[in-house]
Amino acid sequence: MSEVYVAAERLVAAPADRVYELIADYREHHPKFLPSNFSNVEIERGGVGAGTITLFTVTAGSRSRNYRMRVDEPEPGRVLTESDTTSSLMTTWTVTPDGDQTRVRIETRWDGAPGVAGFFERLFAPQAMRRIYNDELRRLDRYAREQMREREIVGSR
Repeated sequence: MSEVYVAAERLVAAPADRVYELIADYREHHPKFLPSNFSNVEIERGGVGAGTITLFTVTAGSRSRNYRMRVDEPEPGRVLTESDTTSSLMTTWTVTPDGDQTRVRIETRWDGAPGVAGFFERLFAPQAMRRIYNDELRRLDRYAREQMREREIVGSR
């Protein structure tokens, strides 16, 4: 078996603390910027930050897989991880201030399947997941902008 790795990164037009809040809030905000590849999203425990357990299905191409993810915050406000409780898969969200914007990076690693199946997994899965992550980051940017506008409107009242 060898490790499979995929990453995507984007600037998001909002302050880092707010972007992190949106990512870490699985009950209110995170589902609102998920691409349609994610379905059956449920909160099993918690809902915000460390200790949250989420359930969902990811569909890429003609393949779907169910996940049960445990959320941890190794660096609260900067790094959040989602670890599948039934496999080696781990996704890391890293939020870094970049002027008046925020650089958001999503990285996922897992132990690939052995043999021919693993060869094709290493060949195709990163491309498919990168497309999904780039879509998710575009949606996060749009959602963060909307949230900032709503805060400005409420704050000006």
